[in-house]
Amino acid sequence: MNRPRIIADQNMPLVEAYFGHLGEVKLVAGRDIDPQAIEGAEILLLRSVTEVNQKLLQGSAVRFVGSATAGTDHIDLEYLENNNIQFAHAPGCNAEAVVQYVLSVFSYLKPEWQQSRVGIVGCGNVGGRLYQKLRSLGVECQVYDPFLTASQIPDLVNFDRVLHSDIISLHTPLTTAGDFPTYHMFNQQVFNQLKPNALLINAGRGAVIDNLALVQRLNQSDNLQVALDVWESEPEINTELVDLVSIATPHIAGYSNEGKLRGTTMLAEALGAYLSDQSMQSPNNLNDSLKAPLDTAGKDLNQLLLECYNVANDDQRMRKTLKDSGVAQGFDQLRKTYPQRREYSHFKVSADASLSHQLKILGFSAD
Repeated sequence: MNRPRIIADQNMPLVEAYFGHLGEVKLVAGRDIDPQAIEGAEILLLRSVTEVNQKLLQGSAVRFVGSATAGTDHIDLEYLENNNIQFAHAPGCNAEAVVQYVLSVFSYLKPEWQQSRVGIVGCGNVGGRLYQKLRSLGVECQVYDPFLTASQIPDLVNFDRVLHSDIISLHTPLTTAGDFPTYHMFNQQVFNQLKPNALLINAGRGAVIDNLALVQRLNQSDNLQVALDVWESEPEINTELVDLVSIATPHIAGYSNEGKLRGTTMLAEALGAYLSDQSMQSPNNLNDSLKAPLDTAGKDLNQLLLECYNVANDDQRMRKTLKDSGVAQGFDQLRKTYPQRREYSHFKVSADASLSHQLKILGFSAD
């Protein structure tokens, strides 16, 4: 392929730095990537807001599709395979960022989370990472994942049992077929089984929760805390549900600087292999060796986690923006203009032995 035309989602970082030497790069808003936008392009690089299917690609010159995301439910994989279009994505690229989002929710809404029973639904890249960290901290966990065995996950339980957790965090793909579909997995019947004052977090896929049923449940009783980063019908999300949940964020759980960069890097490696291009490598100026010192004096673990990333700030920003700019426009604006957020590995800490041990488990650079 000689000097291909590349169309990329404008929310992907450093596209020019990674791919500019290959050919003409044009950045387009993800929701504006349509048949006209990709005309003449051989390479398409995108994120989760673009639906990739026959409607988009039929008659196009696209031969390579790369999605800088872990999930693939926005991709018609069968169509790509049948039409000899190469596909690559970035499983696990933002797993650490999503775990840190969840821990921020814990620290903000359930400060006693280390003494709580945490249920994890889906134990893949994100859920598995969350489970290992919590287990290493001594937190009691229950995991539901019908595709794993007790030899893989000692704390594996059935679905009914995981519902009796104090905190439930959802990390499943969105599926509608097979023996264990996840579409509307959490519905009115399930909500009625949750413990009083439980915390339910969804940073996976919006439609795993029946949003209308959740509105009904929260209108009936306020004894359920809910934190949602993903929603049905994004960006036209249910504003009544926004008003009812404890934390509302615009699908940014994985939006750390490091997570986004990993996604771009993984696509660069995949495209380099596809093109047999030996020059495909990370730009030299991306080595972030400087760690930011974090003052731990007089602070507990929750305070430190919230100091690094406080999910309440994203919640407040979302509520204000949706009110000022409208729902769909505001939702996408929040994602496009999301402020810089660094993962724990960026921070260097010095603390007493017990706190230092906890911080190392979570990924901080500790003395």
